[in-house]
Amino acid sequence: MELLYEGKAKKLYRTNCPDEVLMEFKDDATAFNGKKKTQFQNKGAINKQLTCLLYRMLEERGIPSHFVRDVDEIRIIVRRVEIIPVEVVVRNWVAGSLAGRIGRPEGTPLSAPMVEFYYKKDELNDPLITTEHLRELNLATDGEVSVIRDMAMRINGFLGEFFEKVGIRLVDFKVEFGRLHSDRSRIILADEITPDTCRLWDIRTGRKLDKDRFRRDLGEVMESYSDVLGRVSHALSV
Repeated sequence: MELLYEGKAKKLYRTNCPDEVLMEFKDDATAFNGKKKTQFQNKGAINKQLTCLLYRMLEERGIPSHFVRDVDEIRIIVRRVEIIPVEVVVRNWVAGSLAGRIGRPEGTPLSAPMVEFYYKKDELNDPLITTEHLRELNLATDGEVSVIRDMAMRINGFLGEFFEKVGIRLVDFKVEFGRLHSDRSRIILADEITPDTCRLWDIRTGRKLDKDRFRRDLGEVMESYSDVLGRVSHALSV
């Protein structure tokens, strides 16, 4: 199949249907805008399974996504979208770059969830931007930003409640959205939801179960990803 796009963690291929593409999850792991990289066996398979499970759960709660169907161990069929080049980050606790920006220690709870926008531009190091920047750069209309912010907050509510039930704290997460190829007026959830894109801490021990184990050389990266998958799979199968 024709390769349409290759990113740090996934590949997209053309299919026979013009409104669908094949998404393949890679074993590659990157951090710090690609400056740190390696591979972990089964990472792609674990992230693919988690994305399927969590997207199905969100679809049942009324969140439209690009997920169509499962294919095999590392690939799924997704709706074709025009990705809006903005990473939408929802934060519930102080962690990562936020700690340095606002001068609060990591692990401090926020008084209310915080939504941030980052411009997806590697050469600019994905800078934090405002809604005014979104408008100035013609990345999204005011109406689209409103839809994106509302959907991100709803996702935060659903994921936070779900992860809490399996003993995991949803510290923060990144999501992306796109305009549906067949109807550009529709904004839907795209990309993935995995330990690559979420900060997930064990509620009882505080142990990090996400990509920070790779970023900070904490070890046991795949063991932690497998732990998350096991909890999610069990919760959604009972």
